[in-house]
Amino acid sequence: MFTIGDFARHGRVSVRMLRHYDAVGLLRPAHVDPHSGYRYYEAGQLARLNRVIALKDLGFTLDQVRAIVDGEVGADELRAMLRLRRAGLEAAVAEAVARLDQVAARLRAIESEGHMSTQDIVVKRLPAVRLARLSGVAAGFAPEHVSSVISPLYEELCTRLEAAGVTGSGPALASYEDAGAGDGSVVVHAGMAVPDGTRVPGVEVVVLPAVEQAATVIHRGSMDDVLSTAQTLASWIDEHGHRSAGYARELYLECPEDRGRWVTELQEPLEGAAPARSRESAGRMGRAPRA
Repeated sequence: MFTIGDFARHGRVSVRMLRHYDAVGLLRPAHVDPHSGYRYYEAGQLARLNRVIALKDLGFTLDQVRAIVDGEVGADELRAMLRLRRAGLEAAVAEAVARLDQVAARLRAIESEGHMSTQDIVVKRLPAVRLARLSGVAAGFAPEHVSSVISPLYEELCTRLEAAGVTGSGPALASYEDAGAGDGSVVVHAGMAVPDGTRVPGVEVVVLPAVEQAATVIHRGSMDDVLSTAQTLASWIDEHGHRSAGYARELYLECPEDRGRWVTELQEPLEGAAPARSRESAGRMGRAPRA
């Protein structure tokens, strides 16, 4: 037999934890000296301790742990509990990774402050385009909010277009508008350019109107990392005497499997006529990208 100290050392836990497990009836000592009150444990109890610690680390309550290790929970129920807990942990990991990506994007935006941008800004007219589109609502315009909504929309849109035998006639185009709820939420429109006369069950077909002037810039990489490019565009608009007329559209020029190699044109509508100085600056900044 082991003293409580020796058992704690072998089990890699604290004496205090063993006393607590004894108090709640989760792991009783094999023997308690009636005179000294000293607790003694057997080596075979390490197996129960291991199960208790593993289940506790998975997030189960002590009452749930007790029911499991005492055999009150059947094998099927235990498997279901473990699958549910695994799904919760996987979601937490994904959320943590997404949060790290968001922090990294903000850090890159901060690090780029005060540096001259190498990105070309072009002011041009955007033609009207016929789109088959699906729409949803995102909690905000931050990349992490938009991505969780727009990706499923495009997956469903592509599925419905394929089922209807419709082939897109140009790049995908996303657009946005305020949801009107007063909480910062936005309506996300996931669209695909389609030929005239297109009809697809369950899919809205609209003509997105032309925009007389829009400031545009090419973003290379995942749209989860669009923050720095979008803020470069916003700074250029302000510095050149323009005013934004709404959310930027996103024209997806190249979308390979590797999202880090995506090429997307941000198209931000401008209010009114552009001052001559702004038009001249646009001509010097670069040429219109090829769609």
